[in-house]
Amino acid sequence: MRADLWHLGGGLLLALLLGLILGQLFFWLFLFTLGYVLWQQRQLYHLYRWLQKPKKRPSPVEVGIMEEIVREIDFMRQRHRSRKDKISQYLKRFQKATTALPDATVVLNQYDEIEWANEASRRLLGLKSPWDMGQRISNLIRYPDFVELMALDRKVSGTVELPSPINSALHLNIRILPYGEGQRLLVVQDVTRLHQLERMRRDFIASVSHELRTPLTVLRGYLEILEKGKNVGSESWNRSFKTMGEQVGRMQHLVEDLLMLSRLESRDKKPAETPVAVPKMLAEICQEARILSGDRQHQIHLEADAALWLRGNEQELHSAFSNLVVNAIRYTPAQGNITLHWFKQQAGRPCLEVRDTGEGIAAEHLPRVTERFYRIDKGRSRKRGGTGLGLAIVKHVLSHHEAHLEIESELGKGSVFRCLFSIGRGQQPKVHFSKTG
Repeated sequence: MRADLWHLGGGLLLALLLGLILGQLFFWLFLFTLGYVLWQQRQLYHLYRWLQKPKKRPSPVEVGIMEEIVREIDFMRQRHRSRKDKISQYLKRFQKATTALPDATVVLNQYDEIEWANEASRRLLGLKSPWDMGQRISNLIRYPDFVELMALDRKVSGTVELPSPINSALHLNIRILPYGEGQRLLVVQDVTRLHQLERMRRDFIASVSHELRTPLTVLRGYLEILEKGKNVGSESWNRSFKTMGEQVGRMQHLVEDLLMLSRLESRDKKPAETPVAVPKMLAEICQEARILSGDRQHQIHLEADAALWLRGNEQELHSAFSNLVVNAIRYTPAQGNITLHWFKQQAGRPCLEVRDTGEGIAAEHLPRVTERFYRIDKGRSRKRGGTGLGLAIVKHVLSHHEAHLEIESELGKGSVFRCLFSIGRGQQPKVHFSKTG
């Protein structure tokens, strides 16, 4: 830069001296200016040609500002090349890592077109490189559940399970994740083994429960005959028969719950939906609950909106609601209060609340009470006839009806079990009837 200023100053001074000596000042100044501009233009031209093909042409290094520009460009180019090499190395490592993974990984651009896919995607999804690159993923995987997954907001993740598009024997878990700027990442896992184990578990439970059903019925029948017989034996024998009858009844209840849970878990399609008269159903459940309460004389109340029905499966809903009421009876002390409230929330969602003044549930148990066979106190639950499956059945029934269960409880003060249904589940009754209290 300083050399350029010296050259410019020296040339300008020389032009002034020649102009003054020869009496042509403006001519020499113009001549100097034109020469300087042409010289700079020539330097810029050489710089431009060098920038086009820097490896094939020598560097146009000259004194002055051009030397500094060339040096700075060289430095920037080297730094850029170094960064490019690092990024290329990271990309190769990422590709090698994802290629080694057993799960399929597919990178989708902002239009859900395939930008990159690993080797496992060919085995699980049938993607072929490079022919499928640039294709929309929904054009290659056409399952309705997958199309719904892809229709989610691009900032939201989601999961779906479905058969492989190239091998129906493979069962896949497909997860969509937000990735980069407007991109999405598709991660596909082969869960065929887990799916088979789950099906084997359901089939085993269903088969064993079904096989136990007949011998238990026969055994209970003979025990009832023995209990009703006159002068069967001593008082100790009679007590033994009564105890055996109670245990057989408990096992029959367990078998029925297992069969119901197995049916709910194995159902792939949604149950047939019909208008269900929930107020009438709850009135019947309350009547049955008063009989079950017996000498304990629980105070059972029902507040129901007679104009609010549901779309759903009546048998499943009856099973879920009665399980909640039976649980309330089992764990509420004698003469305690049990209230059923069927109403529409302010948001328009149908809701059933089963409120009791029972023993309550500790906070650490609340996340697990809907698990199969989970008991807070195993001895107390068995003594009161519980199977540990009631709330699991409730959870599955509500899931089938696009609803969920909320539980509020405090030790010594009771519990509230709340079934919340979607707004669209509400149904107007065909025939109105009076409220039951």
